Amino acid sequence: MSSRLAYSATPPLTHSLNMTKRWAGSLSVWGFGLGSAAFLFLSVTPLVRREVLVKVPLLNKYFEDTTPASDKPF
Repeated sequence: MSSRLAYSATPPLTHSLNMTKRWAGSLSVWGFGLGSAAFLFLSVTPLVRREVLVKVPLLNKYFEDTTPASDKPF
């Protein structure tokens, strides 16, 4: 008596969905980390501060520019 090993073909869509489910959590954590790092490094840029960071509800008070116009060099 011998054992038989049977192979079955996996449809491409099923394989893609399985790989997506496997990597989704890790990629979302890395994406959040990279996005946070980008905003950390670009927060000193006036364009990013004015157009993005001031419009975030919890961060807007921290990134608002309260320097009087007379104290700004340009």
